[in-house]
Amino acid sequence: MTFRLYPNKHIEQSLRYHRKLHKDLYNAAVYNRFTQYQKFKHSVSYMEQQNSLPAFKEIWTEYKEINSQALQATLKRVDFAFERWFKGLGKRPKYKSIRHYSGWTYPAKTGYSVESSGENGYLNLSKIGRIQMRGKAKYWGTPTTCTIVYRNGKWYASITVDVLEQALKPEVLPTGAVGIDLGCNSALSITDGENHQQIDAPKFLRSAEHQIKKASKEKRRKQAPNRNKKIKASRRWKKAQAKVSNLTRKVANQRQNWVHKIAADIVSGNSFVATEKLEVKKMTSIAKKGKRKKQKAGLNKSILDVVLGCFAVPSSTK
Repeated sequence: MTFRLYPNKHIEQSLRYHRKLHKDLYNAAVYNRFTQYQKFKHSVSYMEQQNSLPAFKEIWTEYKEINSQALQATLKRVDFAFERWFKGLGKRPKYKSIRHYSGWTYPAKTGYSVESSGENGYLNLSKIGRIQMRGKAKYWGTPTTCTIVYRNGKWYASITVDVLEQALKPEVLPTGAVGIDLGCNSALSITDGENHQQIDAPKFLRSAEHQIKKASKEKRRKQAPNRNKKIKASRRWKKAQAKVSNLTRKVANQRQNWVHKIAADIVSGNSFVATEKLEVKKMTSIAKKGKRKKQKAGLNKSILDVVLGCFAVPSSTK
């Protein structure tokens, strides 16, 4: 369950400070792994870095204020990134800037507490404070983990809970079976063998495309940042960038809300759902040089606007 957080100015400063410390720890752990292997051919493990945390906090005393298990979770992120790289599932781990470091995790029931019954409430974070949160969970239970996320200028708390098995069982189990065909004009063509239903693509991006292009054009007229020339962004550029971000975030929220409603409606009435197996990544690959490059770019935009990847599943049935 994800709740929106509403911190005051003092607490928001603490949240930003903690986010920066976790980012620095992440980069330090990545640097440690690379340098140890390059200089001594030694592969640093997660347990080795975890055991060095007490000595690390003696030197960098500001980390003493942060929950130790939250620090371990950040080191676990580094370990996960390297595991994916070694297995060929991801790219080489990189150092992260504060812009690309979303937040941190409390992996156990320490460092935070939740005052809520599943709808709105308050979140208490150790060394930070009490924060009002808004949101509603479909099921509620005992909180187990909490992840603090900073996205597009807003703070969120993603909380996992242990739910009683009785609460998850619906009173009446669905018995239907349907097949779904995905497309660009008609996003979903649903059939149970007798009845057919078509759901048109909402095309949120197409509707907001003119506003996004206009805002992007205004942004290009402002002084953009340039690290190589040591030029800072102007205030007007930052304001224009925020406007573009708000428009694109609105489109993303509309898509997510639409997908959630359609998927919930299908699953609530059917116990068996079959879809075609789609590889959206290959379908939206960039076209090679040719006359139809623009047409392929337009098709890619339409496919991504319908979010076919959110409806498709890895196998043919689910």
